[in-house]
Amino acid sequence: MKITLERVAAIIAALILLQTLYFKFSAHPDSVLLFTTLGMEPYGRIGIGVGELIAAGLLLWPRTSGIGAVLALGLMSGAIFFHLTKLGINHNGDGGMLFGLAVAVFVCSLYVAWVKRKTIPVVGVGALGRLRGALGRLGVRAFGRT
Repeated sequence: MKITLERVAAIIAALILLQTLYFKFSAHPDSVLLFTTLGMEPYGRIGIGVGELIAAGLLLWPRTSGIGAVLALGLMSGAIFFHLTKLGINHNGDGGMLFGLAVAVFVCSLYVAWVKRKTIPVVGVGALGRLRGALGRLGVRAFGRT
């Protein structure tokens, strides 16, 4: 098997996501505090943990890594948003570690999604063509066609 930069990025993102699951699923006090601060304890903690588990699994399988990357991008967008607003970058004296890990997963997932964009059903090859055709049937001119 040929190891590519895309595979390395997918594995790094998946490992970071999997590493944080222990804290979410074991109700570690730091994780409980974080989600209590957000007003999402316990359902947000467990739900996001399940989402991260699914994203990590999809990232590890090359055929589905594009979909996993999109899911991870969504999850990490939320994490980064809350760190920049309600939680702060240095949450609970962690020196910005959680924020940094979220950014690392975001960057790795963005790269994987870009490389695998043609295999992602919604944004892959032909998606814009199908959208253009659907809009054309409605009488809407889109994407530079006149």
